Amino acid sequence: MIQKLKELSKDTAIYGISTIIGRFLGFLLIPFYTNVLSTAEFGIYSYIYAFLGFFNVVYIYGMDAAFMKYHSLAEDSEKKDTFSTPFLFVLFSSIIFSAFFLLFRYQIGGLLQIQNEYKHLISYFSLILLFDAVVLIPFANLRLQRKSKKFAAIKITNILLNLGLNFILIINFGMGIEGIFISNLVSSAVTFLILIPDIFTNLSFTIVTKKLKIMLKFALPYLPASFAAMMVQVIDVPIVRFLTNDDTLGIYRANYKLGIFMMLVVSMFQYAWQPFFLSNAKEKDAKELFSKVLTLFVVAASLLWVVLALFIDNIAAFEFLPGRSLIGKEYLSGVHIVPIILLGYLFFGMYVNFQAGLYIEEKTKYFPLVTGIGAAANVIVNFLLIPVWGIYGAAVATLVSYFVMAAGLFIVAQRFYKINYEYSKIIKVLVLILIITYTYYYLFLLGILLFLYKILLLVFFILSLFGLNIIQSEDVKKTLKAFAKK
Repeated sequence: MIQKLKELSKDTAIYGISTIIGRFLGFLLIPFYTNVLSTAEFGIYSYIYAFLGFFNVVYIYGMDAAFMKYHSLAEDSEKKDTFSTPFLFVLFSSIIFSAFFLLFRYQIGGLLQIQNEYKHLISYFSLILLFDAVVLIPFANLRLQRKSKKFAAIKITNILLNLGLNFILIINFGMGIEGIFISNLVSSAVTFLILIPDIFTNLSFTIVTKKLKIMLKFALPYLPASFAAMMVQVIDVPIVRFLTNDDTLGIYRANYKLGIFMMLVVSMFQYAWQPFFLSNAKEKDAKELFSKVLTLFVVAASLLWVVLALFIDNIAAFEFLPGRSLIGKEYLSGVHIVPIILLGYLFFGMYVNFQAGLYIEEKTKYFPLVTGIGAAANVIVNFLLIPVWGIYGAAVATLVSYFVMAAGLFIVAQRFYKINYEYSKIIKVLVLILIITYTYYYLFLLGILLFLYKILLLVFFILSLFGLNIIQSEDVKKTLKAFAKK
């Protein structure tokens, strides 16, 4: 088991480093945007990109997941067919979708209630979707082949190019929001060009009808499920805009994006987790292994959560240049929604962990149900709480939806693939998080959320992990010795 955990840790580290570097470089755009764009402009940008997320799901419709499932089981003689079939089908369908967006860009812009001066951005929008969709299966292939370093290098190249173009086009050419779209389009196109040699190496220029039917049967349940999952992430954007205005939306989304610090952990875990549990599903100690992975994830993520939740306002207000803070001063009024968003992502990490059972038992048809309930909860709570609590209501809606998704997937997965998780440790961690959350907002509402109190809360949390035997000192010593030897 130790060896298996080391393999997961190694892949997680490589994907994690690339993800952290890539997301961190991308995160540099947030202080840039919030210091050069007005809150209203940032709101408009966030609104359009929310729909980009929705249509990304439609373009791939779960075929990347189907590819990973059947390509990992295919014999060597079938590898090219299991690559070519989903890749070519996604390529053809993506071209059709993008052609439709290009032809009817102004009508679609009107339908989405985009201001006239921004409707032409639908052209960039359609081409970004095309390039982003056709690289997903080649990237999934790199993951299956455990070419994590190559995967990481391409991802980082994409981010660096996007970052550089944003600075050039917005600062030097004053292109504003349009510069954001052009930068994204160019970096997506270059990523596709880089992957062309890999694509042709694995391509047979054949769509095997029998394989396509099998893959579509597996994949199509992902479309409503993934669409619902995307709703959880971005449905708050049009709702906040509808119930408030572009300025409020800009403040909300700028601070929401600070949740990236927790999302980084979840993303790098997710990249390594799916190939890991698929390749270890038949091992004798698989369930015990998966149980330990959940505990390790929850403990590590909770430590990150408490540090970020307590000190995010200090981090956001840090001035890296005179008068220029990490988040533009116009946006800082919404920074206290971040602990709620971070906690939502922690539950999303648990949701990712629970996916293993449904993948292994081929019960993917339940994903739409679980994520659909989560999405519905998100919409309902948004409409109930935004009129009362404003952007805090939207943040709570995100938390509620991820919690509902994690709880729902846990219940369903246990029916088909029962794992005896370390419930005592996990419940203790969640209770500690609840105590910290309550204390944090109690002090915040009283206006006495002092730095000293934050330090005391952090110390309380860490000591409790040891005092409640969630973490044992002996385990820490062994880990430190292992790192020292390495």
